[in-house]
Amino acid sequence: MSDAPASPPASGPGPAPTPTPTPAPAHGGKAARAFIPLRIAVLTVSDTRSLADDRSGDTLVARIEGAGHGIAARDIVADDRGAIAARLRAWVADPGVDVVISTGGTGLTGRDVTVEAHRDVYEKEIDAFGTVFAVVSMGKIGTSAVQSRACGGVAGGTYLFALPGSPGACRDAWDEILAAQLDYRHTPCNFVEIMPRLDEHLRRK
Repeated sequence: MSDAPASPPASGPGPAPTPTPTPAPAHGGKAARAFIPLRIAVLTVSDTRSLADDRSGDTLVARIEGAGHGIAARDIVADDRGAIAARLRAWVADPGVDVVISTGGTGLTGRDVTVEAHRDVYEKEIDAFGTVFAVVSMGKIGTSAVQSRACGGVAGGTYLFALPGSPGACRDAWDEILAAQLDYRHTPCNFVEIMPRLDEHLRRK
């Protein structure tokens, strides 16, 4: 990876609110850089929840906006693999969405198909995301963390992450992993700085 910061993600419909830039300290030879707000879509996977009682979705929205990013879209879909994948693909195709975070359906029961739907869409999986999430969860819930199949990946230049359905799991994933990795100021590396290169293989064709 180059030491020089990559160009910010291209702007699109529905820009996120821009907070006052706060430079981060230089690290590893990198110059201080300003915060870049992302446009993040939130998807709750549930057969029973509505926006009125979607505590996990609310947790993510509050943290996303609190960090200075914008909510590009929000939706709830049933535990149906095809419906979940269709919603993910629609957001991947939307130039106004940089990141998709889903909550729910990552467990082991017959109705838990969110991970399968995500992998139907991924071009590349971020294997270490699930590993790091498991490490974070172990510190909070011990060996019960083994039952989560949280995952992350990339498709069409968009990041996608599947989180468990509990507010606590959403809070842990954001606070311990995503808040830093979706912050352009985070060093020594972060997801934002390589966003302009995620679909470079498509631009070469």
